[in-house]
Amino acid sequence: MRENTERLRPPRFLWVPFELGRPFGAPDEREFQARVLRAALALLERQGPPPILDDFPDNAPGDGPADMTGWSCPISFPAPEATDQPALPARILDEISSLTPWQALARERRGRTGLGAAKMGIEDSARFLHALWAAGGSTDNPSPTLSLGQTFRGASEDMKTFYMEAATARPGRVTSRELADWFWGETAAGELLLALHPACLESVDAGVRRVALGQLVPRAQLHRLNKG
Repeated sequence: MRENTERLRPPRFLWVPFELGRPFGAPDEREFQARVLRAALALLERQGPPPILDDFPDNAPGDGPADMTGWSCPISFPAPEATDQPALPARILDEISSLTPWQALARERRGRTGLGAAKMGIEDSARFLHALWAAGGSTDNPSPTLSLGQTFRGASEDMKTFYMEAATARPGRVTSRELADWFWGETAAGELLLALHPACLESVDAGVRRVALGQLVPRAQLHRLNKG
């Protein structure tokens, strides 16, 4: 967020033309990430009155048009079986079931996962998020250690992380923008998070409102809030 950083005026900073949330450009691109890190560390050797601002000159790998040949996503999810659960939670749980083997493969390949912010399983995160939406932005907090806003943020981040990790384990190459468009435009989980935005902006809980206002839906997907 260049405009925010310019207002804060830290002594030195490196501006990078990457997608928000990816300060090193792209996952699994070690040489490129090292270049970014070296450029940032080189600012420590620069002399002059602060703030010292440098622009990183290159876009991240894969930031151009995607070569979609062979990519299996967007994943076509089968219609959920008949169930007593409400339609949207049933669709999300069905998606999670379909994606679980791919997310496990992604975790095995990387030796790590970004899941865990909500401190509960991904199915429980889905149920909590639906309950929060159904209750208009305020519901029982399942976490004994997190505030309701923290649980909301953790569950929504875990939901996005689970889907993205699973999708990137599928064969073929895809840009982060294509991946985001798939999640926010074609999955039941993305549909729920978009529905949570207006509901949680009216929450009686200040922490929930803060998450809805600035952390739930990325800027590049905000146009979807005005649809339908």
